Amino acid sequence: MSDTAAASPARERRAPLAWHRLAVPAVFIAVVVFFALTTPTFLTVANLTSLLLNNFTLLAIVSTGMTIAVAAGGIDLSVGTALDFSSLAFIVLLNSGFGFATASAGALAAGAAAGAFNAVLIGGLRLTPFLATLGTLFVGTSVQQLLSGGGLPIYLIPGVHIGLASAKLGGIPVPLLIVAGVAAVYGLVLARGRFGRALIAVGEQPAVAYYSGLRARRVSGLTYIACALAAAVAGIVLSSTVSAYVPLSGNAFMLNAIGATFIGTTLSRTGRPNIVGTLLGVLFLNVVANGLLLIGWNFYWQQVSTGVLIFAILAFSFVSSSRT
Repeated sequence: MSDTAAASPARERRAPLAWHRLAVPAVFIAVVVFFALTTPTFLTVANLTSLLLNNFTLLAIVSTGMTIAVAAGGIDLSVGTALDFSSLAFIVLLNSGFGFATASAGALAAGAAAGAFNAVLIGGLRLTPFLATLGTLFVGTSVQQLLSGGGLPIYLIPGVHIGLASAKLGGIPVPLLIVAGVAAVYGLVLARGRFGRALIAVGEQPAVAYYSGLRARRVSGLTYIACALAAAVAGIVLSSTVSAYVPLSGNAFMLNAIGATFIGTTLSRTGRPNIVGTLLGVLFLNVVANGLLLIGWNFYWQQVSTGVLIFAILAFSFVSSSRT
């Protein structure tokens, strides 16, 4: 009898956490059912394919990098800058006659440079991640406008063909394989790697990490370089899709990447940022945006609705977890 009585409170304490983890799946299913009933084109193969290739891919890659920045106890407001620098370098190198491999390497280096700049500000000058990456965002915005004649796109010259966006391997679109590869690498590092454990320790218990001998500033610096590298990969995919560099286009991904990352934390038993949860958060945001577009809502109301849903999910998560 006493064992049963003791078990009941334990089950009651675990119940809020179970609801906490079911919030996103429950809302996601409800949203899918709603759009499936209100618009006949939502569940068509053409629409779902477009949703994955045109919307999900880029945000998923950027959000993967954002996840490790948040896991380290920070945030990266300059992921768009890294994406844009990568896109610019990629297009310029291709237009200069270099091959795809060289252009890709240059693009990754350009994106990583933005991350290295953050690393110097955060690890070297000890600025907070918010202020450091915000400064990089402003600097990057101005540099792009200077390099592009005030914000003019740079297109691939005639005769240069990439083909990455439309390529398939084993019947699977290459951009989706890139998402899977980036997510797998970052996910394994975060969940199993030594660097991932150090990163989480710095993010959750910086004082303990310091007295344990971890080089917190080095870990933070490498974190923002890795985050920028993920954004750089997205820059290559974006340039391959539109065959151009469009200044400041990367900034459009920043807020949704942050939202997807925090939505993903609600799916974790520990409330930590995790790659699988982030990818589900990206899918959730894209499904909402796609469905609202199909039922005729304009862009601004889409943003309002998405923001309300994110707020509701995170608020429910906070209330549920605070009761555990």
